[in-house]
Amino acid sequence: MMNRAGLKFMALATLAIGGALFVRWLGASGYLDEEGLKGWIEGYGMWGPLIYILIYSVAPALMSPGLPLTVTGGILFGPLWGVVYASIGATMGATVAFLVARHLGREWVEEKIRGTHLEGLDREVERQGWKVVAFTRLIPLFPFNLLNYAFGLTGIRLSHYVVASFIFMLPGVVAYVVFSDSFFALLVEGEVRWEFLAGLGLVALVSLLPILYRWHRRGGGH
Repeated sequence: MMNRAGLKFMALATLAIGGALFVRWLGASGYLDEEGLKGWIEGYGMWGPLIYILIYSVAPALMSPGLPLTVTGGILFGPLWGVVYASIGATMGATVAFLVARHLGREWVEEKIRGTHLEGLDREVERQGWKVVAFTRLIPLFPFNLLNYAFGLTGIRLSHYVVASFIFMLPGVVAYVVFSDSFFALLVEGEVRWEFLAGLGLVALVSLLPILYRWHRRGGGH
């Protein structure tokens, strides 16, 4: 018979799978694209930033993609406040998903790895885990939402996870917010601003990071 830890882990798996199905197949995705979010959040007036951050705080736990939310932040709030709100929202969203996984799945993982070589690896992650978080946030080789849950199952300290996530997600947030804000101005005003070119360059750089990393690992950097 499944113990308490096993039941909690099953609840975590159900939440992750159910959230993904809800967003993708039950119609919620229509509210999570850029245009749907823009119209919805604008309707709250001065409460818009708070609503935006709250949505971003919940969406990753439901396996909803974060990029549309980041882009919407740039369109709605401009390059400065867009970066501020998107960074706060993305960090809160990553933290909520982490805490859900930590509460529901960590106990089960500890039981499974106890007495195995993975237990030593888990202790090493607890000590040095922020470096792994920094690497995966800066060079996004793995999906954002899956990483949030995966880190929650490890022994990494919450404070290390939050700080590393905030700092090393920031380059990507800046890139997409600056680009989306300037691209929206290009569409509306027909004017090519320097911010658009800078944002385009930043997006290209962030997008190329995984490719550059793989090239370096294969020896291309020697």
